Amino acid sequence: MTDLHTQFIELSQLRIGMFVYLDVGWMDHPFPVSNFKISNEGQIETIRSLGLERIRYAPDKSSPGPDARKNETQDLQENKVTESPGAFAARQRRELLANQQASLQVCERQFSHAAQTFKQVTELVHSQPAQAKELTEQLIQGFLGEILGEDEAAIRLLSEKAGEKTSLHSINVTVISLLLGRALHLSKADMLDLGVATMLHDIGKMELPDRLRWQDEHFNHAERQLYHEHVLHSLAMARKMGLSANVLLAIAQHHEHADGTGYPSHVQGDKLSAISRIVALVNHYDNLCNPANPAFAVTPHEALSQIFTQHKPRFHAPTLTAFIRMMGIYPPGSVVQLTDERYAMVVSVNSARPIKPKVVIHNSAIPRDEALVINLEHENTLCIHRSLKPLQLPKAAYDYLSPRKRLCYFFERGLEVEQRTEDGAVA
Repeated sequence: MTDLHTQFIELSQLRIGMFVYLDVGWMDHPFPVSNFKISNEGQIETIRSLGLERIRYAPDKSSPGPDARKNETQDLQENKVTESPGAFAARQRRELLANQQASLQVCERQFSHAAQTFKQVTELVHSQPAQAKELTEQLIQGFLGEILGEDEAAIRLLSEKAGEKTSLHSINVTVISLLLGRALHLSKADMLDLGVATMLHDIGKMELPDRLRWQDEHFNHAERQLYHEHVLHSLAMARKMGLSANVLLAIAQHHEHADGTGYPSHVQGDKLSAISRIVALVNHYDNLCNPANPAFAVTPHEALSQIFTQHKPRFHAPTLTAFIRMMGIYPPGSVVQLTDERYAMVVSVNSARPIKPKVVIHNSAIPRDEALVINLEHENTLCIHRSLKPLQLPKAAYDYLSPRKRLCYFFERGLEVEQRTEDGAVA
């Protein structure tokens, strides 16, 4: 896949021939797909009626008319003539920051839409199971539209306000599982089943008392057995919704392990389906990062290390290898120290090139909400030296970076703009 360069523009700049992305829910626009090349003025007017402030488009996929290209060239020339180097740099930084904030807002808006849909599903699953199924499948089809194109997809860390605990876990597991499914080259049909299974794998927890919905190491034997029954409750609801056999199997096996130590049936090895292996692994990872009690949370870096060094036999080896390769050594949410000794937090990892992620660097000279995200892939001399626990940060760096108590992820696609760090290096 090639890296796609996209950028945000004002709606007044829309032209026929531009390839645009409608970063809203699939039911919030009338077009059959969410990304396409504008072919007529009617489409432009429809897009402008959606209430968006900005829109993302791909210059590499666009073919605007000669007038549009001429205007862009003239604008660049005029800026160079009328602006001093300092003013031009300041304006460029403002534009980069605006694009960065707009990209994050798109991710958080789409996460919020997914959370609202998930809530609707939980409210309908008993009374209108067929509608609950339809809503879930529509949601996953929307997700697949985000990640199954030729564009690369990144895993983006969101703010903690993005979702409450139940939807946060289900969406996290779905987002990461679908990216892993793509990395493993699953068919589109299996990807749909994987998405539906991950979104609904814990829906049976609705049947448990509130205090038993999240696993606690202090559970007694009876409480642990009741908690384990959420798998059977989820399976019963999935059957009521009329989900496919592949989805039912993945829900039934989402706590099973390759070595037979899982539950409820202690199946192992080849008896685990391809998508069950993915669900079980990603579910375990997110539970390590987002446990019931945040005090017991481990960092994403620690979670990967723990899975690999302590629990490796539990998981299908090729699936685990692909997962670690996709997430990188420092998944989003990791707190790190760079080779120049500055502190940073990983906010985005490109699933195709995870070794050098995007980070926010502690810099007391720049307000936190004005800090640019730095792409370490474009840095020749700067990289990550080591991972840290949040409490190992100096207080000033901790307050600036604000490590998340709960990690919340979503897809971020193709937003690549050339920017420069404070010391002048391309980022």
